[in-house]
Amino acid sequence: MKPVIDILEERISTAMRKVTSLNAPAIIQPTKDPTFGDYQVNGVMPLAKKAQTNPRGLAELIIKVLKINDICEEPEIAGPGFINLRLKNDFLSNALLEINADTENHLGISKVDNKQTIVVDFSSPNIAKQMHVGHLRSTIIGDCICRILEFLGHTVIRQNHIGDWGTQFGMLIEYRFLEKTAEGMEKTFGKKPDDAPKVMESTEQLYREAKKKYDSDPDFAESSRKRVVALQNGRDVERKYWEEIVELSRNEIYPIYEKLNVNLTKEDERGESSYNDKLPSVISVLSVANLLEESDGAKCVFPEGFKNKEGEPLPLIVQKSDGAFLYATTDLAAIRYRVNELKADKIIYVTDARQDLHFKMVFEVAKEAGWKKDTELSHVTFGTVLGEDGKPFKTRSGETVRLKELLDEAVDRAKVVVNEKNPELTDDEKEQIAQAVGIGAVKYADYSNNRTSDYVFSFDKMLAMDGNTAPYMQYAYARIKSIERKAESKDVNIETELKGIKYLDLTEPAELDLAKHLIRYGEIIESAAVDYRPNYLTSYLFELAQKFSAFYTNCPVLKAEPAKRPTRLLLCRLTKKTIKHGLEELLGINVVKQM
Repeated sequence: MKPVIDILEERISTAMRKVTSLNAPAIIQPTKDPTFGDYQVNGVMPLAKKAQTNPRGLAELIIKVLKINDICEEPEIAGPGFINLRLKNDFLSNALLEINADTENHLGISKVDNKQTIVVDFSSPNIAKQMHVGHLRSTIIGDCICRILEFLGHTVIRQNHIGDWGTQFGMLIEYRFLEKTAEGMEKTFGKKPDDAPKVMESTEQLYREAKKKYDSDPDFAESSRKRVVALQNGRDVERKYWEEIVELSRNEIYPIYEKLNVNLTKEDERGESSYNDKLPSVISVLSVANLLEESDGAKCVFPEGFKNKEGEPLPLIVQKSDGAFLYATTDLAAIRYRVNELKADKIIYVTDARQDLHFKMVFEVAKEAGWKKDTELSHVTFGTVLGEDGKPFKTRSGETVRLKELLDEAVDRAKVVVNEKNPELTDDEKEQIAQAVGIGAVKYADYSNNRTSDYVFSFDKMLAMDGNTAPYMQYAYARIKSIERKAESKDVNIETELKGIKYLDLTEPAELDLAKHLIRYGEIIESAAVDYRPNYLTSYLFELAQKFSAFYTNCPVLKAEPAKRPTRLLLCRLTKKTIKHGLEELLGINVVKQM
């Protein structure tokens, strides 16, 4: 079933074209005040201006040729030319029954007609460093975008563009061969996966020491650069230690992905190193296209429309004077690979807003070089995670917050809440619920904010049982599960009552309000996919939970009359399925049967 807003848009746009012979969108939006109906048509006045006619008179003509009596009551004209629409109860009943009949967990939502191959570049941690809070947003927002696009029927290719190449590896490898640090490095390399956190901490400390020496010792810096060249040329000694460092990092990264319930595997890795042999050809092709210019010995492209503060053309450097390549070179090589080999119709980059200029320039160079072809390139940006002091989130000592430590603390705090609410649960049950609630709280708090905005990280707020939080949503799901358990204890067989149901008796205001919200789920998913905004989903789910609460308060379910009870049981079931689907399938947040 298409979202009702799409069906109305098609039919009303057709009627508008039939009356005026002009193509124009109906511009349909849900009404803010339900007393005026469920949807409002806002496109009549712009069309009237274009057709040079009276908008109210045009609205009357449109209504005369409009065929929507299978969906809506008689349309009403409001103000200078708005058209208000109210859904019929019969349409609502049929739509809900169709959702219930869907056995493929798609909730009656149609897949897109124009299926695409979409590459999503997200997470991108740096090798030899621990993941920190700065990696959270790219990782979970990117995963959510992938889940939504896959649900709608697109072929999604995840790409984890890990930082596994560059000068830092030359420094680490050279430092490894200094006699005074050899013992420390031997303790670091070759550890087992369960030692990963301590190993990564040691590796990161060694990196800091190597960086300090690199900045202060010219001989060490020169030796490090030679190590990088040797690594790029595939020499065995450097390659061996590079592979060990990468594998050690994986031992920390993938357990964090698993804890976050993020669908990224080793097979999704396409790090900077994988493009190493393709970088010279990037330079060659740019040169053949007459896009390269030399500036202070470096090779640059000056994409059209980019200027510095002085108004001079802004360069995108693709090769330094010493022959080294840069991030821009790798990103250009990645675009060529994704367009030519992965056959991407669209490529989405999920990074923080500070990289906005970089990607705009890279996209423009790809366009000027002819590599972009018909592929759409999108940069999905997000804001910064702040501490309660309004500054970038750090530890009390001023260090970057490690992502693993952040998630562990979330689970520990959730355990306290679970113990307070349900001390009678077994330890295993408490642990399972704490994992779901703690990790879910961190993810949901991020999703519920506008992704382009900064937001303040607060455990107290995200673990609250009221408000737009994961615990509140998980409690709403658990509440419906408890209704099902009560039904069983009262010998109410839900399956028997719902079997063969042909019509829903939607008469109470709270029933209608909940029903109308349930059928909008597909519409919200579409909007979230178009704008890459998970907060559309969290807002919808929160509102759904609120409407269900009002319904449950005003409309007895198990004590309802026999003729009425199936309708209310079905509303409970569809609410439960929608909350579970939204949380688990699209947001990657586990639900719980009890809180």
